Amino acid sequence: MILLQNAVIVTSVKEAEGSILIDGDRIAGVFWNDSQDYAFRISRLIEQNPDIERKDLTGKHIMAGGIDPHVHFREPGLTHKADMESESRAAVAGGVTTVIDMPNTKPVTTGAKELKEKISLATGRCAANIYFHIGATNSNHHDLAYMARHGCPEEGIKAEDIAGIKVFMGSSTGNMLVNDNDSLVELFSIREKPILVHCEDEDTIRKNLENAKAKYGDDIPFSEHRNIRSRMACIRSTIKALELAIEHQTRLVLCHISTMEEIEMARAAKISNPDIVTETSCNYLWFSDEAYNRLGSRVKCNPAVKAFSDKQSLRNALRDGLIDIIGSDHAPHLLSEKEAPYCLAPSGLPSIQQTLPVLLTVAEEECIPLTRIASVFSEKASEIYGMKRGKIKEGYFADLVVFDYEKTFVVKAEDQLSKCGWSPYEGETLKGVIESVFVNGKEIIS
Repeated sequence: MILLQNAVIVTSVKEAEGSILIDGDRIAGVFWNDSQDYAFRISRLIEQNPDIERKDLTGKHIMAGGIDPHVHFREPGLTHKADMESESRAAVAGGVTTVIDMPNTKPVTTGAKELKEKISLATGRCAANIYFHIGATNSNHHDLAYMARHGCPEEGIKAEDIAGIKVFMGSSTGNMLVNDNDSLVELFSIREKPILVHCEDEDTIRKNLENAKAKYGDDIPFSEHRNIRSRMACIRSTIKALELAIEHQTRLVLCHISTMEEIEMARAAKISNPDIVTETSCNYLWFSDEAYNRLGSRVKCNPAVKAFSDKQSLRNALRDGLIDIIGSDHAPHLLSEKEAPYCLAPSGLPSIQQTLPVLLTVAEEECIPLTRIASVFSEKASEIYGMKRGKIKEGYFADLVVFDYEKTFVVKAEDQLSKCGWSPYEGETLKGVIESVFVNGKEIIS
């Protein structure tokens, strides 16, 4: 057993000094210093367990390890960019102890056979706990509806092996665009699993790209990305997703929200369907469109980073509880790939190692209580995806991150554990130095 003593424990409802008991892979007890019987319970615990390992964490903070439900670990098929082993190490270094991998690999994970392969590839290789989403297409909606309920016994896949179903309502990495209305209706009618949507209107994007090519030829500046993958493309697609979710009472996750309009639409839609979940990424909390002039392709992601007013609206939504979860959308590409001209440079950026420090820095800048960070970093995702993880609670898996909230650090390329070897946050000063991480009760980083 391990007793983590005298840390500031942060949950979604409380931030106070206390101690946490780890027994094997589980949290066996949570002791708050402000409880009347704290001293008695701790002394009795130590007396009854003289061999207990004690760690004094005075001055440090503890949160539940992060649950990142939106990562692209690139395996199989794209392992020159990243793989499960390298990216899970980067995740743990950033205090993220559980990830859910997206289906746009090569081949895409759109069936039981591909999902089985991914599970096999992950076994025994990941520093973090890893789960998987399955991807929708215009032709596999019948199969996914069945698998969400029954799994696929002939491939050894159980329904619980599927974390959620990803629906691209705009094109992205991997050809999984779903634009057939009948397919969307059946997918949104699935209640057994969360339906995760990438909302960008494809027709709008294509028209905007044609206009940009007519104006700039092959030399489109990266600052045009915000106009090509425009706010209207996001808004039109999100309207459609919310209408379907209200009609069918879908367990909808709006992925990587990037505009103030989408926040307000989700706020209204939640009245009719409380199961609508809002997700954003740190990309949109930290960067605004001025970053294109500094970082170019390094900040090219889908959806595009928008205006400063959108960034501020998302920060306000984080503080006010309108953002439910943070998914990093960790999407590594090699710098050699990102340095190509606009139309050839892939969208996506590595970020999982900086998720918690960015959130802690934003929290300080915007006077957001750490209890809100604990909620979006792990606790709400724990509830949405039905995990016994992501909470500092007796009986839950002992996935924990210990950090020094008073210390800052500068992000450097040489410190990045992602295989791609870079971060868009390089040179930024962030708050919260991660000192120790526990995954399933084992200290991985110390």
